[in-house]
Amino acid sequence: MTQPPPSSLDTTAARNLTTTTKTPPQMQGISSRWLPRLLPRVNVRGGTYRVNRRLTHTPGNGRVEFVFSGSSVRVIPAQLTELPPLSGFPDGEELRALADRCEQREYAAGEDLAVAGAPVTEVLLIAHGKVRRLLPGPYEGTVELETLADGDHAGEGAMVGTDPGTWRAGLRAVTRCTVLALPLTAVRRVGEEFPALRAHLDAFTGRVLPRQNRRGEAEIELASGHHGEPELPGTFVDYDPAPREYELSVAQTVLRVHTRVADLYNEPMNQLREQIRLTVEALREREEHELVNNREFGLLHNADPRQRIHTRNGPPTPDDLDELISRRRGTHYLFAHPRAIAAIGRECTARGIHPEPTRVAGVTVRSWRGIPLLPCNKIPISGTNTTSVLAMRTGEDDQGVVGLWCEGIPDELEPSLNVRFMGIDDRAVMSYLISLYHSAAVLVPDALGILEDVEI
Repeated sequence: MTQPPPSSLDTTAARNLTTTTKTPPQMQGISSRWLPRLLPRVNVRGGTYRVNRRLTHTPGNGRVEFVFSGSSVRVIPAQLTELPPLSGFPDGEELRALADRCEQREYAAGEDLAVAGAPVTEVLLIAHGKVRRLLPGPYEGTVELETLADGDHAGEGAMVGTDPGTWRAGLRAVTRCTVLALPLTAVRRVGEEFPALRAHLDAFTGRVLPRQNRRGEAEIELASGHHGEPELPGTFVDYDPAPREYELSVAQTVLRVHTRVADLYNEPMNQLREQIRLTVEALREREEHELVNNREFGLLHNADPRQRIHTRNGPPTPDDLDELISRRRGTHYLFAHPRAIAAIGRECTARGIHPEPTRVAGVTVRSWRGIPLLPCNKIPISGTNTTSVLAMRTGEDDQGVVGLWCEGIPDELEPSLNVRFMGIDDRAVMSYLISLYHSAAVLVPDALGILEDVEI
C-alpha cells in the first residue's frame, strides 16, 4: 500500500534547520589529578635540576632482585652488590659463584628462619613472602621490630670478619616464604678460589668510615657542655661529589586537523580549540602517570629502600599508616589508588575508627591523622591485587618532593606546555606539535615513603 504524500514538513528534515543545545566534547579519561596539582613547582629554565646533598656513607643498602622460573628461584649475581660487604665489587665470576651456592628454602607461616642468640651461619635473601623481625622483650614475650619482604636480606654482616656472631633478633615467617640461603662456608670457599673477592671482604672489614649521623651523612664535629677553655674541634660540611641531576621529561603528540573542518565547522564551537583541549587533557593524564611510574624520576622508583615498608599482614591497617607517616618529620599528603582508599576505610570501620575529613583546595577529602588521603588511579594494582600507598612531604623549603617544569617556553599555551604550528601538508591537513615538559625530584630520602604490598 502506498503512503499518502506528507501534508507538512517532516520532523527529520525540520531538525536539520534547528539550533540544538549541545555540550562541548566530553572525556571519561579525566581524573582528579591531585598529584600534579599539589606538587610545588620549580621553574627549571636550564632543562636540568641538580639536587645537592651532604656526603653520605651508606654503601649497599638496596634490595636484591631475583629470577623466577616455575618453582625455582635464582638471585641475579650482579644484585649481590646490594649487600653492604659486596658493595662496589665488579660483576664477574665471583658473584656468579656466590649466586650458584645459594640454597632455596620454603617456610610456612609461623616458622622461624632464625632464632635470636643463635650463631649466624648463613646470609638470608628473601625472594618472596613476609618475615617479621622479633626481639626478646625486656620482661616477657617478644617485640616486633620491622617486617621484611621481597628483596630484603639479613645476616650479611657475618660475611666479613672471623667471628660471625649471633642473631641479634629472630626472624619468623608471617606468610609462606621463599628464601635463598648463602652459607658462610660457601662464602669462604669462594673467597679462597677468588683472591680478589677475599681481598674485597678483608678491606671492608678493615675499612674505617668517617663518623656519620644516623642518616648516614658525614658528621659535623661539635662540642657542647664543656667548661673552661678546651680546644674546640675543627670541622667542615662535606658535599656529595656526584649529585643527582633530573632532566625535564617530555610528553608529545602531533595533532592533525583538516582545513575543511577548521573552516566550515567552527560554529557554535571552535573545532581546533576543542581538539587541542582534549589532547591537553590526555597529556596531563600521562604527566601524572609518568610522575608515579617513570623508571627515571617516577616516585614509585625513587623512594629510598629505607623508606619502603610493608604491611604487617596484608590489608592496610591503621597501624601500617601510622608506621608510614612516622618515617619522616612531616607528611603533607598521602596518595593511594581509590580501591586502596576503600580498603583503608574498611579496616578503620572494622576497628570502630572514623577519621575526620579535611579540606584541600576547597574540596572535602578523607584523611588520616589530619593528613589528606588523596586518590591517584595511576598507582598500579598488581596481578596479585596489591598496590602501594605514597606518603610525602612537599616543597623546596621543607626539603620535600617538588615538581619540575619550564615556564615561558615559546608558543606556550599553559605553563610548561606549548602548541606549535607545523604546517599544512599536500592533503590540506594542518599539524600542531603539542609538548608538555615535566619531571619530579625527591630532595632528601625521608621526603618520600611507600607502604608496599597493600592488599585491597
